[in-house]
Amino acid sequence: MTRAFLGVEASATGRRWIGPGAEEDRLAEAMAQATRLPAPLCRTLVRRGVAPDEAARFLEPTLRDLLPDPLGLKDMGTAAARFLRAVRARERIAVFADYDVDGGASAALLMTWLRALGRPATLYIPDRIDEGYGPNVPAMQELAAAHDLIVCVDCGTLSHDPIAAAKGADVIVLDHHLGAETLPPALAVVNPNRQDETGELGHLCAASVVFLMLVEANRLLRADGVPGPDLMAMLDLVALATVADVAPLTGVNRALVRQGLKVMARRERPGLVALADVARMTEAPNTHALGFLLGPRVNAGGRIGQADLGARLLATADAQEAAALAERLDQLNTERREIEMQVRLAALAQAEARGLDGPLVWAAGEGWHPGVVGIVAARLKEATNRPAVVIGLDGDLGKGSGRSVSGVDLGAAVHRIAAEGLLVKGGGHKMAAGLTVDRARIEAAMERLADLLARQGAGQGGPADLRLDGLLMPAAVTPALIEQIEAAGPFGAAAPAPRFAFAAQAVSARRIGESHLRLSFGDGTGPRLEAVAFGAFDGPLGPLLDAGGANRFHLAGRLELNSWGGRTRPQLRLEDAARA
Repeated sequence: MTRAFLGVEASATGRRWIGPGAEEDRLAEAMAQATRLPAPLCRTLVRRGVAPDEAARFLEPTLRDLLPDPLGLKDMGTAAARFLRAVRARERIAVFADYDVDGGASAALLMTWLRALGRPATLYIPDRIDEGYGPNVPAMQELAAAHDLIVCVDCGTLSHDPIAAAKGADVIVLDHHLGAETLPPALAVVNPNRQDETGELGHLCAASVVFLMLVEANRLLRADGVPGPDLMAMLDLVALATVADVAPLTGVNRALVRQGLKVMARRERPGLVALADVARMTEAPNTHALGFLLGPRVNAGGRIGQADLGARLLATADAQEAAALAERLDQLNTERREIEMQVRLAALAQAEARGLDGPLVWAAGEGWHPGVVGIVAARLKEATNRPAVVIGLDGDLGKGSGRSVSGVDLGAAVHRIAAEGLLVKGGGHKMAAGLTVDRARIEAAMERLADLLARQGAGQGGPADLRLDGLLMPAAVTPALIEQIEAAGPFGAAAPAPRFAFAAQAVSARRIGESHLRLSFGDGTGPRLEAVAFGAFDGPLGPLLDAGGANRFHLAGRLELNSWGGRTRPQLRLEDAARA
């Protein structure tokens, strides 16, 4: 077994610390010598698999270099041409979107692009409880009766019967969920996760697929001498969807999010401005804000309120409407948190009783709100480092959501057990999935799912391991260093922010509010560094450091810049600690 970093076998949070191996140390040192970049940044680049001669290009990713040719996706030419024909002929267009952030952002992309050309479109978002995920027969029949073209975004790949029911209208599907062996009878199904695709672009979210279609539509317009809408200004929506849908921040996704954050910082989209204000965002947008402040609020309407609120907010050009929608979504998000907490406590207790050391963690409960089971599954996944499924029971059926860990394709496994007849229906993508199951078959379905996930390696990683990228001294942490490390970002799924340790620190801590901790620490050789640990008193970390006295502690966390009162200071987002 690898030796524990700094000898920490069991930290305050019960985790074993794992540091970089000898080979990583050697590669990072060689990169530092070859590039003259700071050692902490070189460690981050090595962890990303970047070679010294690739470092400069990696730190400055461009869409020009990384954006794929839209026509590399099957049916893209047909979809873009049909979409543009509808625009030119002033046909009636409907956008059918999923009720989550990716669906809402995808719909907003289309509606913003169409508005720039003076073309209205009908937005349709299904109700999570009454209609469920994706197109349904009554909705598609109704839309087809009043429209010439229906564009399904972030859904539709498995919707054979509903799309067949759309008589009289053409249907285009722009999706990223795993496809079956047969495709629905749509005019075009553009999806990097179709069975007959290479899978090279399988990491794209639906909004990125929509963006690529609009790139092709703009190209067709330019060929006719007509300027298309400004697509670069729409990358804020793509960035939000990519982060909120937990798409890996590698390759083109990294470039899309990086540029999208810059666009969002300009505060030009009324919906995102209103949402940032109601969420009390005081700093420039980053992936944490997208994933934990903005994304949950956009999602709140689809989870427990009116399904189309998020998409309408993202698409609106009216600041007053945006403010009203953002306020309503913020209220719904507060209600969602209260519902989620009740389900989370019950699900965790049930999962612990069942055991947290297998390849799958799961729980099912009577009346659990279907709008929060996905969030609770994410919490269980984070706590156990295992794929998790949470199911709400209602009558003879259970509706559930699952979240996966890196390297384990949950969507494919759910799709397989659905094909085997253990589920009423199910599907998704690598990191997330949804399912409907007969109450009487839950145990059998979860047992089979656990078996399939175990074959992919789920459950082999220790839930108590904390990966660290190296050791730093407080005096070495400066705003310039943090900015250099941030150049290797943005950080998120499949590209975690580097985590550093500080050895044998003298700590001065104080409690903030009910559960947070703020502290400063140093080793006596230079300036002290500030740190913050949110929710520290909800677990063992806060009490340990608050009562630390004269003890010294090893600390671990991620570096960030804290801008407050006109000053920018480095700080540590503390995640763990251990007595030195």
